[in-house]
Amino acid sequence: MSTMSPLRRTLAVAGAAALALGLAACSSGGETRDEAGEIVSGGDTDVFTIKIGDCFNDVDSDSEEISSLPTVPCAEAHDNEVYAETSLTGDEYPGDDVVAQQADQYCYEQFSAFVGVDYESSTLEYYPITPLQGGWEQLGDRLVSCVVYDPAESTTGSLAGAAR
Repeated sequence: MSTMSPLRRTLAVAGAAALALGLAACSSGGETRDEAGEIVSGGDTDVFTIKIGDCFNDVDSDSEEISSLPTVPCAEAHDNEVYAETSLTGDEYPGDDVVAQQADQYCYEQFSAFVGVDYESSTLEYYPITPLQGGWEQLGDRLVSCVVYDPAESTTGSLAGAAR
């Protein structure tokens, strides 16, 4: 069961210069993927390599900046599932509020197609993982990942088509 506050649910991708150097020195994390790209063995996965269909557990951190996520196969109990992705546009960082609004709007629009019911009728929740200004400017990070979760309990399997 998730105990993260709404503030901690609004994760942001770290983008400091130190992170850029660290990412250049490492490959993606400890997860193992099959030929189809699905995680078959979890591990700490670089946040820049998560993709649609990945499942992961909550991050125990007070920071809104994260660099890795504890991924698991979706067939195992997990807290979160990536259900959509998009890249924001623009050369200059538009500001935290604009990024948050654009990300939230996109994730909201994609929710019903993935879950099978509109957000207002659902018992599930979502949040976007968004780039920070440092990542935008130093790494060219524009990726928004939309994450769905059940606030009442962990999930086993995908929430695709859950219709709840």
